[in-house]
Amino acid sequence: MTEAAASQDGAVRSIRVVLPQHLRTLAKVSGEVTLEVATPVTLRAVLDEVETRFPMLRGTIRDHATRQRRPFLRFFACEEDLSHESPDAPLPDAVVNGKEPLLIIGAIAGG
Repeated sequence: MTEAAASQDGAVRSIRVVLPQHLRTLAKVSGEVTLEVATPVTLRAVLDEVETRFPMLRGTIRDHATRQRRPFLRFFACEEDLSHESPDAPLPDAVVNGKEPLLIIGAIAGG
């Protein structure tokens, strides 16, 4: 657990995250990753922990300066698109409890 995973009440959750293939390759991981995230578990808290644990991903998911989601990435959990939700909104209980992963998906475009 990193310092980013420390919280005032000490509650920490194991959060499952699925990265798109190009980011898994960059981070040198296969499959989903499990991160220790302090409560309250929000998208911002999870992404902060992803970037702390995998510093090579800084700037690939969120812009360095604005901390906004990159245009061709989307966030999903429990069959819901969370891409336009507030990054400080709590994630669904199924994600917080480790039953469902947070999915970071590369957008697919074509014509």
